[in-house]
Amino acid sequence: MLKKRIIPCLDIKDGRTVKGINFVGIKDAGDPIELAKRYVTEGADELVFLDITATIEKRETLVSLVEQISKVIDIPFTVGGGINSIDDVKAIINAGADKVSINSSAIKRPGLISEIANEFGSQCVVVAIDTKFEAHEWKVFIHGGRTETKLNAKDWAIKAEKLGAGEILLTSMNNDGTKAGFAIDITNEVSSAVQIPVIASGGAGSIQDFSVLFKNTRATAGLAASIFHYGEIPIPQLKTELEKQKIPVR
Repeated sequence: MLKKRIIPCLDIKDGRTVKGINFVGIKDAGDPIELAKRYVTEGADELVFLDITATIEKRETLVSLVEQISKVIDIPFTVGGGINSIDDVKAIINAGADKVSINSSAIKRPGLISEIANEFGSQCVVVAIDTKFEAHEWKVFIHGGRTETKLNAKDWAIKAEKLGAGEILLTSMNNDGTKAGFAIDITNEVSSAVQIPVIASGGAGSIQDFSVLFKNTRATAGLAASIFHYGEIPIPQLKTELEKQKIPVR
């Protein structure tokens, strides 16, 4: 079994780390640079930075902040938000990111996935899928969860892989911020349908939630925000408990 990864996520708005519930009710969660430093010390396996309003505000990702964070961390760093072209990707990679996460732009122009993969390698392309269970189906949403598409989450994940995605970041909007556990059904469906790694996001509230995720799906990583930002679950404790349950972690 591949060793599982524990990944904190910095949702960024106006240069600050924020967190909401079901993609709304955004509250401040701290300074992103200080949080990034802390996560390296605590043993996080990777760090994800999502500029959550870049697409809505039709602007580029906060490159200067990416640069500042990359200088204080030495773990793989994924950056997303407002990335629409190869030039955007170059700017983010030059600022110190290892991978880019694309969501709305990939759905509007799926060829972007292949372009990035061809230029930088598949390992650089993370396709983020925000999905919500509505009318008996897991639908894909764009624009920070504001706009529903006609796409089905599993079908889109399969297509993204074929186009060159190296990883899927799957967020259940129904579970986001609820601390009620990950969406096991759709995570299992997507992670079983693709050969590339799947990061599960949305709903982590306890150590047991990570245990259930890793025992019942093929997800290779669990991503969370508020439980790490506010110190509710220290990463070292989480990893120790998972190892006790015979779940290999990095």
